[in-house]
Amino acid sequence: MPRHNHLQRGLDGAAIGLSSLCLVHCLALPVMAALLPLAANLSHAEWLHPLFLAMAAPISVFALARSGNWRRPRMVALAAGGLALMTAGAFVPMSDWAEAGLTSLGGLMLAGVHLLNARICSCAELTAQPLP
Repeated sequence: MPRHNHLQRGLDGAAIGLSSLCLVHCLALPVMAALLPLAANLSHAEWLHPLFLAMAAPISVFALARSGNWRRPRMVALAAGGLALMTAGAFVPMSDWAEAGLTSLGGLMLAGVHLLNARICSCAELTAQPLP
């Protein structure tokens, strides 16, 4: 029975989407802030990083646990590192550039884990299908 069904694909896709949204928030909004006053308010909204983290952490943990890839130490280390960097960016006082850098790197690490998770699960699904 393949472990990577539609729900698993959705979980990995949601985690990648949240990481991308976080990256856009950290990198694009400061540029837009110079152009639009509303973007300036969003680029410094302190509630956004904890919100992204509150959404990303449970989805990431559930997606890895459901796929069975939590048994792979390197994937767990990469996911834990990404979540740790996102947590530091959300809660540790630092400069705006350091916060954006840590959060962006953490989001990229998490997106990488989910891309790898989707690839591993897709390969396992292909090998599990019986030949005609």
